[in-house]
Amino acid sequence: MAIQISPSILSADFAHLADEAAAVADSADWLHVDVMDNHFVPNLTLGLPIVEALHKAATLPLDCHLMIEDPDRWAPAYAEAGAGSVTIHAEAARAPVRTLRSIRSQGARAGLALNPATPIEPYADLLPELDMLLLMTVEPGFGGQKFLDVVLPKIRRTRELIRDREAAVWLQVDGGVSEETIERCAEAGADVFVAGSAVYGAQDPAGAVEALRARAERAAG
Repeated sequence: MAIQISPSILSADFAHLADEAAAVADSADWLHVDVMDNHFVPNLTLGLPIVEALHKAATLPLDCHLMIEDPDRWAPAYAEAGAGSVTIHAEAARAPVRTLRSIRSQGARAGLALNPATPIEPYADLLPELDMLLLMTVEPGFGGQKFLDVVLPKIRRTRELIRDREAAVWLQVDGGVSEETIERCAEAGADVFVAGSAVYGAQDPAGAVEALRARAERAAG
């Protein structure tokens, strides 16, 4: 597995987003953008205008995670705005296949996210429509939460499912990822890691990304 690190700007300084993006440009693989609408989750963050501006300012591709109601309506616009990857939540999508195909038609990678209590098995048949599965390792809505070990068995089951179906699908984890938890996620089968406070809470964000990657690669073998 090729390990990828996607720092979350939810933990960055919103007054200097271009600078914060540049701080990890040479060490990270993606820039993770958490879009929250204060409806699907109890928080309000960034929206389409910020994504459009970041696309112009950042050199890393944008990994947009839509924690919003009605992603079927809004997701294609994020791909059109320049996001390299757009992930919608299974719990919010009413027409996931149509929406995932629409994301892909705009040239972006299509992802499906599952909350900690949402099982992976009902979505196994959607693997051909996906480029990435995102398993939340905290309840979505806020940064800085404690990692939920209860999700580790689901990560393992999902990796087995992807392997058994020979699907070319990345397995991303988001929530509480740090130097203390990333190895457990990598051992379980994750290969794309969202890290917010572990990166932007460090004095050297680029060094933090490199340290996380090293731990994940060692654990993944």
